[in-house]
Amino acid sequence: MRIAIIQEWLVSVGGSDKVVKAIQDVFPDADIFTLVARKDVCEELGIPWEKVHTSFIQKLPFGTTKHRAYLPLFPFAIEQFDLRGYDVIISSSHCVAKGVLTKADQLHICYCHSPIRYVWDMYHEYLVESHLQKGLKSWLVRYMLHRIRKWDALSALRVDHFITNSDYVGKRVQETYRRPSTTIHPNIDITSFELCEEKQDYYLASSRLVAYKQIDTIIKAFNMMPDKKLVVIGGGPNLKEYQLLAKSNVTVMGYQPFDVLKEKMQHAKAFVFAADEDFGMIPIEAQSCGTPVIAYGHGGSLETVNGGKTGMFFYEQTPESIKKAVNDFEQMGERPFDYKECRRWAEGFSEERFKQEIKEFVEHKYKEFRP
Repeated sequence: MRIAIIQEWLVSVGGSDKVVKAIQDVFPDADIFTLVARKDVCEELGIPWEKVHTSFIQKLPFGTTKHRAYLPLFPFAIEQFDLRGYDVIISSSHCVAKGVLTKADQLHICYCHSPIRYVWDMYHEYLVESHLQKGLKSWLVRYMLHRIRKWDALSALRVDHFITNSDYVGKRVQETYRRPSTTIHPNIDITSFELCEEKQDYYLASSRLVAYKQIDTIIKAFNMMPDKKLVVIGGGPNLKEYQLLAKSNVTVMGYQPFDVLKEKMQHAKAFVFAADEDFGMIPIEAQSCGTPVIAYGHGGSLETVNGGKTGMFFYEQTPESIKKAVNDFEQMGERPFDYKECRRWAEGFSEERFKQEIKEFVEHKYKEFRP
């Protein structure tokens, strides 16, 4: 098989970028096509720069730093990649990657991280958070997203087989595109984390500090519990706002290097997670340290946390609901969950497991496609 891997962009080291790297490890001769890429990021990921092919957006002003400003061009740009000569196309898609043009004798498998959230299920939330409810700019953005929504639905027909990163996303793919899918949970580098059974008297929350992650909701909950300590790690546009929001028992540290995050994750009493995520890698990283998770019981968390064994759920994204869950956690005793069980659960999401499942899926579908 001659394989091409499609990714929206390679400009930071995130979850989807690590998925692309893992797929490239499985198929090391594959070429990678992406709208924009940074050489230093590819080198950090371990992706050979000579294997990376970028679109015309790479050459536009601020193409690698302000690429999101070119969103209206994304569908056109992704269609310009010439993929003739490849037997299998594997797209890693949360925006437009699945929209590449292929021929009838090419197999296209899409690893879907999510249908485009800001044009489908989070459309109205996006308008509110971007302050685009009213005015001429609002209507221009609404029309642009309407056009992308139509293209996105059409481009889903170009995919032969969908893989999703969770059953939750699989349901959304079925609802949005009316297409079935197979779940293969993404790769988590469990080997970078070690089990720690010596816990300290604080809770941890960590993510990019943006509205939908609900970090402010967690902070408000701990503001109501002055006898309990919370540490928040992560950078983002809401950092200053959250630092001002936090009372004396809450420490908002901002972005921290990996070693600091890991140390805090290892020693936390529990990791608090309030986002409605498609999958959510960081709760698994916490559990790989032996740290139980108190999570919002919806979406990907229902698959990444083993309720009753490696953590517990709350069911409303409110400070009151989080406060109750934390109090219930403490009433369960000094060690309510087995730290080693948390680690064992996390090992089920390993990188080796992901690579094996991807390899078997692609090879099986290719044999069906070309018996």
